[in-house]
Amino acid sequence: MFRLAIHNLEAGYGAVRALHGVSLEVREGETVVLLGTNGNGKSTLLKCVMGLVKPSRGSIVLESQAGLFDLTGRSPQDIVGLGIAMVPEGRRLFPKLTVKENLLLGAFRPAARQAIGRNLELCYEAFPVLRDRSRQLAGSMSGGQQQMLAVARAIMSAPKLLLVDEPSVGLSPLLVLQTIDVIRDLKQRFGLTVLMAEQNFHAASRIADRGYIIVQGGIVFEGKNLSELQQSELVKGYYLGL
Repeated sequence: MFRLAIHNLEAGYGAVRALHGVSLEVREGETVVLLGTNGNGKSTLLKCVMGLVKPSRGSIVLESQAGLFDLTGRSPQDIVGLGIAMVPEGRRLFPKLTVKENLLLGAFRPAARQAIGRNLELCYEAFPVLRDRSRQLAGSMSGGQQQMLAVARAIMSAPKLLLVDEPSVGLSPLLVLQTIDVIRDLKQRFGLTVLMAEQNFHAASRIADRGYIIVQGGIVFEGKNLSELQQSELVKGYYLGL
């Protein structure tokens, strides 16, 4: 049993409100996409889940076999310890550390340390370039390679829930599709649940089971399956130009 439930969430930065009463849920084994253009609150929502932004109102509850956990007020370290990892927008690597050192830093939580060797090998299988460049400084890699490393670093924490923030940013269309496809493969291989914030609908639709659309900090549409999402007038207007 694994479920993330967000209810009536409000958050912001100082006097600026970024989220207005957001409610959504992610159930075990799903890939749920949060669609929205820049500045509509996608990243803020993920940061709230990770404890990086403190909500002013609402709840974020994780339900797992270990029990119910209110994530609001918990530290990012505690949240990672509960089995949640995030691939941040812009990758946020340690540029002066090697590829392998970045990967090993991803495995700091106790549950992940027991499987460092196995997870490292699985990440190398998923991203062969990381094995080839394991001694290279992360900051000297291309944007696409850095995105691969960011995803692999999150996987090294042995998460149950993977949050992915704007994986398409700064990548060519071909690399975007390759990255999305690898995330889908890793989800199946590791039995992950995925919540992905994205503005590229074509990329998101390759992996989504269902999704939400966020506009000006509020959820304006919920697609209970991919077909409903594709047929939404908002998707046609915002993302498909129809």
